[in-house]
Amino acid sequence: MKLEKAVNHKVFELIGNAAAELNQQTFVVGGYVRDFLLKRGQKKDIDFVTVGSGIELAKKAHSKMKDATKLTVYKRFGTAMYKWQGIELEFVGARKESYSEDSRKPFVENGTLDDDQKRRDFTINALAISVNPENFGQLIDPFDGIGDLKNKIIRTPLDPDVTYSDDPLRMMRAIRFAAQLGFEIEKNSFDSILKNSKRIEIVSKERVMDEFQKIMMTDKPSVGLKLLDDAGLMKFILPELVALKGIEEIEGQTHKDNFYHTLEVVDNISENTDNVWLRWAALLHDIGKAPTKRYVKKIGWTFHTHEFVGSKMVYTLFKRLKLPMGPPMKYVQKIVMLSSRPIALIDENVTDSALRRLLYDAGDDFEDLFVLCKADITTKNEKKQQRFKKNFILVEQKIREVEERDRIRNFQPPVSGEEIMNIFGLAPGKEIGIIKNAIKEAILEGEIKNDRESALNYMFELGKKLYLTPKLKRSDL
Repeated sequence: MKLEKAVNHKVFELIGNAAAELNQQTFVVGGYVRDFLLKRGQKKDIDFVTVGSGIELAKKAHSKMKDATKLTVYKRFGTAMYKWQGIELEFVGARKESYSEDSRKPFVENGTLDDDQKRRDFTINALAISVNPENFGQLIDPFDGIGDLKNKIIRTPLDPDVTYSDDPLRMMRAIRFAAQLGFEIEKNSFDSILKNSKRIEIVSKERVMDEFQKIMMTDKPSVGLKLLDDAGLMKFILPELVALKGIEEIEGQTHKDNFYHTLEVVDNISENTDNVWLRWAALLHDIGKAPTKRYVKKIGWTFHTHEFVGSKMVYTLFKRLKLPMGPPMKYVQKIVMLSSRPIALIDENVTDSALRRLLYDAGDDFEDLFVLCKADITTKNEKKQQRFKKNFILVEQKIREVEERDRIRNFQPPVSGEEIMNIFGLAPGKEIGIIKNAIKEAILEGEIKNDRESALNYMFELGKKLYLTPKLKRSDL
């Protein structure tokens, strides 16, 4: 099969000519070929494998391309890369690999194109196209990757037990590709993942999370998340999520399966956001329900304080999984902590104070919180679903009215701690915090307006109650 159209870009001719000068057979491999054949759009990175030195080929090709970025060489791995016209080009010599039992780091030696294709994870990624002048555009497909593309199958080139045991990360990649492409994992391959699932523990958390994040960013993350569970991998990655599975019944009282509910919420929210951390908030919003689940006679199943417990669990999970511990973790913690708060506000008699407090606590993440709340509606009763959504819209409107009037979101106290110290002649201490907090509470309760004039008047009255003597008069301020 000839595929000249796949390699009609000028870059392939230039690299093919450089390879000919070095007398090195060279091929485009991997994702570029797969996505071209699937008509998924042009990738911005292209991998080349050459029978010989990848570094030498990169140097030769680099010298022929004007305006190319600086050549970066990784001698340890025998690879080199640079960018040209916005496309990232990577070069590596053909190789064969062997693995030890307790490591995913292979022993590497030079090999043929056939060796290199055998070491690939899946048949659809083992496709190669020649850029050599004598057979330019020829497809090399020793494992019928074309057939698997047509039949939408994820299959390993060799024995899946060897493929997955050698490099357990490939189990994650199998599920990720199935989720991204809408493919099925071939039965022998899936059975092998089940058999080898525990070996995922020898892979670094960073590598596992890189694949997990790609699953989270698919159009329908539940496909990949459920596959991770079905394949026995999720219990090694997020056992806290697996703990949400199942429905218990006592005295005829049941509760919903919070695992499958969570997957549905993640899918719902993914229709409205590409923010991966908001998707994570959806994934973890009920994570505290397993440890807080209780059955209370005459009441039924309860999950009291699950939001608080869940927010604490977020810290532990992010740390264990080597996810960012800065703003992303704090953002997810915050959304999980507040995830049930808006539900309590669905009441005609809800006070402005309660609305102000939620707005104050949510701050700039107020909109994201409501995106999650709406995604959390998973009832199949159409009337209930519409009623719940309408209620959330009404709460949003009420909060926006309060925000417009009182300017609560992210508000800073109208009087600073330094001013309080100067006015009352106080040294830093607990009194300062007491006064600042009292002003904040008065504003949130609607006792005073959110402005400096009202705050100063309130502060002087409070000072009298605390037996503080002002060093500055009200009129001096």
